[in-house]
Amino acid sequence: MRTPRTPFALALLAGTLAGTLVTPLAGQDPAVDAAIDGVLDRIVEMRHRIHEFPELGNREFETAAMVAAHLRELGFDEVIEGVAHTGVIGILKGGLPGDVVAVRADMDALPVTENTGYSFASTVRTEYGGQEVGVMHACGHDVHTAVQLGVASVLASMRDRIPGTIKFIFQPAEEGPPPGEEGGAELMVREGALEGVVPSAIFGLHTFSSMDVGTLGYTPGPALAAVDHFKIRIVGRQAHGAQPHTSIDPVVMASQAVTAFQTIRSRNLSPLEPSVITVGIMRGGERFNIIPQEMWLEGTVRTYNPDVRDAVERRMDEILDGITRAGGGSYLLDYDRGTPATINDRALTAQMAPTLAKIVGDENLLVIEPTMGGEDFAYFANEVPGFFYRLGSVNPELGSGGHHTPDFRADDASISIGMRAMSNLLLDYLKSRRPSTD
Repeated sequence: MRTPRTPFALALLAGTLAGTLVTPLAGQDPAVDAAIDGVLDRIVEMRHRIHEFPELGNREFETAAMVAAHLRELGFDEVIEGVAHTGVIGILKGGLPGDVVAVRADMDALPVTENTGYSFASTVRTEYGGQEVGVMHACGHDVHTAVQLGVASVLASMRDRIPGTIKFIFQPAEEGPPPGEEGGAELMVREGALEGVVPSAIFGLHTFSSMDVGTLGYTPGPALAAVDHFKIRIVGRQAHGAQPHTSIDPVVMASQAVTAFQTIRSRNLSPLEPSVITVGIMRGGERFNIIPQEMWLEGTVRTYNPDVRDAVERRMDEILDGITRAGGGSYLLDYDRGTPATINDRALTAQMAPTLAKIVGDENLLVIEPTMGGEDFAYFANEVPGFFYRLGSVNPELGSGGHHTPDFRADDASISIGMRAMSNLLLDYLKSRRPSTD
């Protein structure tokens, strides 16, 4: 996707370095602009703290404590902690009657060792998967949390003019809970995050390493794919590498399976239906001259259409059955259906996109193509209409690595844009839902 170098984006960042502040862009609502000006320095400092001390999924203890303390300091009507382990929910009731809307930010980091050069770079290390690893906000969740804390500050300062109620959801474990645990948006929904004060819509944003600061992007309808995880054990018979005829070779069967899986996409599915089948792990054997007893395969499937999802799982099972039968071996397939596809409600998207255009200008609001990446915001958007959009986060002078990489950089200058966009979205939505006085 093209990374825009518009005059606005370049002017916004002229003379800045990563981590520095820039003159804020005038947003749609002057009161929002003024409130952002008053809190921006503190919110950026909070982003730095979150970034410097990142926490993995279901372990966001300090981040959640900071969030809850901030909401209480702002005088939120209700602050609920411990939802889905470390999630926080804040209720802000406006001074005028109206509807309920929700907004969500994710708080967890990744097992990645940072290499950004930031003065607030993480040096945190922990154990993950039996290994010592670095911990880093390599996907921008620190910015998401900071933006939402900023929106909470802005709207709390003008609550008397808010026509309705806003539910702030701070979510743990978007990247997935640790093995053997439950977590993330799915668990938050199960534990009642959307109940009680029930929203009629929910909004969320995500930084984007392919878009400069000063740009926003969105995708009507299907936006992010369903994410499935498969594990396969192929069992044969061990033998000396010089006597392959005495073996049942699981390496050959595994190799045939990997190749055959690609025919699902090319020969069993409509070419108009997006899908991905990736084997990311293929492991087996202990010595160069021994044919092993077993091979282990692990990977991911990405789809949008539930029927395609069903077809991929069915064909993988059929292919494994045929290959192992022909080779004299056996198999076990563990196919875990994970996050569903994130589908932006088309009516809500059409209604709210003009608000984003007023924040950054028509030329800086991009309609972007769907991605095969996943996002568990889907669990919320499957319950109520959702709108999930992208926040340009790259300083064009410094660049950024991709998401989930050691040199991923989300610039501080994106925070004020995110605050303006989300604050105005929430206000405009509630105003549109206000009962008629005619």
